[in-house]
Amino acid sequence: MMIHRVLIVEDHPFQHQYLAQLFRSVGGFDVELQADANLAIEQLRNQAFHLVVTDLMMPQLDGVQFIQRMSLLPSPPALGLMTAAPARVLAGVGKVAENLGIRLAGMISKPVQGHHVAALRRYMDSTCDQGHLQPRSCSGGHSVSALTRALQAGEIQAWFQPKKSMLDGRIVGAEALARWLHPVEGLLLPRAFLADLESARLDLPLLYNMLEQTLTAQSRWAAAGYRLPVSINLPTHLLDRPDLVDTLYRTVRERGADPRTITFELTETSTTRRSSDYFAGTCRLRMMGFGLAQDDFGKGYSSYSNLVSTPFTEMKIDRSLVSGCASNPDMAIALASAVHLGRALGLVTVAEGVETRDELEVVRKAQCHQVQGFIISPAVNRDGMLPLLNGQLSE
Repeated sequence: MMIHRVLIVEDHPFQHQYLAQLFRSVGGFDVELQADANLAIEQLRNQAFHLVVTDLMMPQLDGVQFIQRMSLLPSPPALGLMTAAPARVLAGVGKVAENLGIRLAGMISKPVQGHHVAALRRYMDSTCDQGHLQPRSCSGGHSVSALTRALQAGEIQAWFQPKKSMLDGRIVGAEALARWLHPVEGLLLPRAFLADLESARLDLPLLYNMLEQTLTAQSRWAAAGYRLPVSINLPTHLLDRPDLVDTLYRTVRERGADPRTITFELTETSTTRRSSDYFAGTCRLRMMGFGLAQDDFGKGYSSYSNLVSTPFTEMKIDRSLVSGCASNPDMAIALASAVHLGRALGLVTVAEGVETRDELEVVRKAQCHQVQGFIISPAVNRDGMLPLLNGQLSE
């Protein structure tokens, strides 16, 4: 069993002891307690923790102030929130954390119960990939030469997170996600290096790199009898390049692959300089047979406009609508509304970031087509996908 070092920040003496006993009874945690939020920040600055779980209503620093200070730490741990405040307040504070770049492990409406703690443990277990490699989420400051070398040396790899059908539970696709097998820092998740890579204008080489690795993986899986579609993130501003679509198509055809097995997920973190380039690029991708997904639906500001004016084939529902949907009726309504909209537009709907059985059940009731998240599987390397596919044969 993995052991995760957790700091519980709670000023009420009874809650302090109750939470310590609860976390220890669930297991998988090395628990430390702190009643003073200011002292908790000092502990986080001087000691290593995998997870911090904090109340929102505290006398020294409230939960929002605590999160703001926590974000200034060089490598903040994952965060769990707990409160008796209204659900919309809890959801709003979660947004503060996410927008400050802090990993949100869970949001809990009090009273905290065993299943809440078990969900936190599952999240922590899932964010530590297999083997002895511990993914690090915060690093930054990687030089252009280091990033270029990593791409050329094959250190930045495509790992694949399965997508399962909600109809029959079969794996029907995967998303390619970048992982950096750093020779010194270990296994790095995208948030540790992607911003540096984009600043260095290496996102185009990364796109081509991920496509090549995906085609190799699909060929390997096909040899074992599996035809598995894969989606790849495509930063929208790259559609400014007039040769992009032709290069992507040529790469796929030269490998003897079918463009229909590749879907490009358009992110909303950037856009083209001219709207005409955006529409030209998306239309040409579809005309050449590629799938096209609206990524992170429900998170950006222009999702609705893009959804009805772009030839999408798929809607990826952002984890911000999924996380906590089992305990937040408003969130569940928003999730169901997004799924209904996607289905009404003839799109395949995919719920991202599903981490608990309760969230999975809400997604099922919303009639979402596919699901993706830690409860299904974390991202695995190319060879790690085959055991998952083979495992379906014995189910």
